[in-house]
Amino acid sequence: MEYRKEKDSLGYVEVPADKYWGAQTQRSLMNFRIGGQRMPVEIIRAFAILKKAAALTNHELGVLDEEKATLIARVCDEILEGKLDDQFPLVVWQTGSGTQSNMNVNEVIANRAHVLHGGKLTDEKKFLHPNDDVNKSQSSNDTFPTAMHIAAVQKLHEVTLPGMIQLRDTLKAKALAFK
Repeated sequence: MEYRKEKDSLGYVEVPADKYWGAQTQRSLMNFRIGGQRMPVEIIRAFAILKKAAALTNHELGVLDEEKATLIARVCDEILEGKLDDQFPLVVWQTGSGTQSNMNVNEVIANRAHVLHGGKLTDEKKFLHPNDDVNKSQSSNDTFPTAMHIAAVQKLHEVTLPGMIQLRDTLKAKALAFK
């Protein structure tokens, strides 16, 4: 396997060359070798909804330029379409605020957007920064619970409510049949 070097506040770390995640995700993989339960894809996709909304809002507020906002939104759409599912390897066992998952999403979005912008994963300077651009105006203390709420509401609409409607209709039909 080939690797590239990524740098964060703790220094350099080797990351698989074909992955869009960065140093903080790689450190989490090394430091949280607990269990095998990966973060549910529903949470990752909820993060994508949140990151896209934040990028578009930050652009509207004039704190994120249009090109960066558009690239972030485009990558979020790829995440929502399931095209990047293999880029989210972290397990559910991590710090309580979900910082590692938040950063995993930020790094994947930033690095994928950089490639879409014409760059290479091996470039030391990237067009988008995971914190300064993708995570602009956000905090893990807010994003992780928000992503959980988004995922829960989606499941309610996609699974629970249709199931309840079907149950209601079935019980109603049975009640009429017994009259």
